[in-house]
Amino acid sequence: MLNPRKILLVHPLGYSAEAANRDVSRLANLMPPLGIASLAAYLEQRGIAATLIDCFARPDSDSLIAEFLRTEQPAFIGFSCTTSSFLDGVRLAKLARTVLPGVRTVFGGPHVSALKGRILEDYDAVDFVVVGEGEETIHELMACGGEGAEAVQGLILRQKDALPLFTGYRPKGLELDSLPFPAYDKLEGFPGAYKLPIFNYPSTPNTSCISSRGCPYACSYCDRSVFGRSFRYNSAEYLYEHMRFLRTRFGIRHINFYDDQFTFHRGRVEALCDRLLKEPLGMSFNCAVRAEHIDETLVRHMKKAGCWMMSLGIESGDQELLSHHRQNPDLDMLAGRIRMIKAAGIRTKGLLMIGLPGETEQSIRRSMDYVFSLPIDDFNLAKFTPFPGSPLYETIHEEGEFEEDWAKMDCMHFQFVTKGMTRERLEQLFRDFYEGHFRRPKVLWGYVTMLWKSPDSWLRFLGGLRGFLAFTRRTERIQESS
Repeated sequence: MLNPRKILLVHPLGYSAEAANRDVSRLANLMPPLGIASLAAYLEQRGIAATLIDCFARPDSDSLIAEFLRTEQPAFIGFSCTTSSFLDGVRLAKLARTVLPGVRTVFGGPHVSALKGRILEDYDAVDFVVVGEGEETIHELMACGGEGAEAVQGLILRQKDALPLFTGYRPKGLELDSLPFPAYDKLEGFPGAYKLPIFNYPSTPNTSCISSRGCPYACSYCDRSVFGRSFRYNSAEYLYEHMRFLRTRFGIRHINFYDDQFTFHRGRVEALCDRLLKEPLGMSFNCAVRAEHIDETLVRHMKKAGCWMMSLGIESGDQELLSHHRQNPDLDMLAGRIRMIKAAGIRTKGLLMIGLPGETEQSIRRSMDYVFSLPIDDFNLAKFTPFPGSPLYETIHEEGEFEEDWAKMDCMHFQFVTKGMTRERLEQLFRDFYEGHFRRPKVLWGYVTMLWKSPDSWLRFLGGLRGFLAFTRRTERIQESS
C-alpha cells in the first residue's frame, strides 16, 4: 500500500554518474537545490514526509532512489528539472515505476513550465506537470491522492482521452515571508558537500540563499515561465533571521544571494544592512545586481555590512547587439557602476554570453575590449542557449542553426549558431575571450591575492588542477577534430 503522505523529491544530474567526476564545472561549483529544499520544508510543515536526493551531490543515486522506493513506498516522486536534466529525470521516472508500480511521477521547474502539455504528449513516464510555483499545487495534489486533480490549479494532467489538460495558473504567488526556511538538513552532507564557485567567497562553510522570486524585466534570452515578470521578496527581518538560522544551525560564514535582482527593492536592502551593522552575525555575502538599481551610497553601505562580491549581467559589450536583446542597454552607465563597486572595495564579477542572434566576430571583439577595459575581477562567459520559455525560443530557427538537444542545453555547448558564424569559430573566440581575461596582469594579481582573501579557493583549485588540465586537453582535441 503506497503512502499518500510521503514523497521523494529528486534533483536529477542530467548526465552519467561516470561523467560527473570529470565535470570541472560541477567540481568548481556545487550549490544546494534550494527549490526542492524549500518545497520539502513547506510540505513537512503540513504533515507530509518529504525526502530529498540530490544527484549532483551524489551522482550515483539510482540505487538510493530504488531502495527508498522499495522500503518507504511513497505515493509520489517529484523531479525538479532544468532543460539539460529533464531527460535524466524521465529516465529516473521510468526506473521508479519499475521499482514501485503505481507511484505517481510529478515534474516541475522551468523546462516543463515552459513546454506544458508537450511534456505529457511526448513522455509517458510523466503523470503530472507543475506549472509555476510548486508548493501549494503539490500539497493539494497529494491531499487528493491524484484523484480529482482537475480541481488543482497549476497542474497539467492527462484526461481520459489521454489529451493533456492545463488546470490554469494559480491566481497569485505565495507571501514569501510566510514560508519556512528551506530544509537544508535534508540535503545529505550539507553544508560541507556544497561549494560556491572558486574565488567567489572568502571563507567556509558557505552556501547560497534565495530571497526573492521573479524579475520585472523581459530580456530576449530569459525564461520567465515559472514566476513570470512578477517580483516578490522577503523582508529584511525575515532575511536577517534566515541568515542567523544558517549561522547558528550550520556555522555558515558566507552567503551567495542567488537572486536575479537583489537590490531591486532598495529599502529592504538598506534595512538588512542596518540590522547586520547593528547586530553582526559574523557573515559576509555576495549578490547579483543590475546597474540601474545601485548607487554609491547603497554600495558603500552594503560593503560595511559585509558585501564581498557583486555580479552584474553585462551579456555583451557591443551596444548595438545588446539593444536587440536587453532593456536599458547603457554600457557607459554599466561601466561607471562597475568602477564604483570596485572603488568601494567590493570584488566585481561580470556575467556575459557569446553567440546571441546577430553576434559577429566584430561584436565579440568589442565585448572583449569592453570587458578588458574594466576592473572586473572574475567573470562567467556562457554559451548562448535558447531555452524554452524565452522570447527567442519561439523564432530561433529563423536566426540561425539550432540543434535542440536538451541534454546539451546547459550553456556549455553551442547548440545555436547564428547566421554568418560557425560553431568552430565560436569555440575559438570563446577560448580567446577566457584566455584574454586570465592574461591580464591585474586579473592575475587579483587571483594571487586570493591566497589570503580566499585560501580555500586555492586549495580547491590546486586539488582539481589535474582534472582541469584533462578537461582542457579534451576540449582542444574536440576542436582539432571539428
